[in-house]
Amino acid sequence: MPTKKLNCWELKNCGRELDGDKVDELGTCPAAVSKESDGVNGGVNGGRICWAVAGTLCNGEVQGTFSKKFMNCLQCPVYTKVQEEEERAFVLLPKSEEE
Repeated sequence: MPTKKLNCWELKNCGRELDGDKVDELGTCPAAVSKESDGVNGGVNGGRICWAVAGTLCNGEVQGTFSKKFMNCLQCPVYTKVQEEEERAFVLLPKSEEE
């Protein structure tokens, strides 16, 4: 039986997922509601491609765009776990809707 693929909010236990226990205090994470990223790397919404979603909360600070935060993401356990689990199927950035 395959292991369930966890989303970033499950791995980080941040409480910012929909109806999470810290939503009132910190707001809902954009990765948790990023419908355009639903299913990428096997995640719910942007839960397994959070590095590509602007406005996520990392190390207590709201992060900016992919280009501004990606170097930090390379060290993140969520990024490394998703990359390891997905192997060759790993998606770094979602496909542009314009393609």
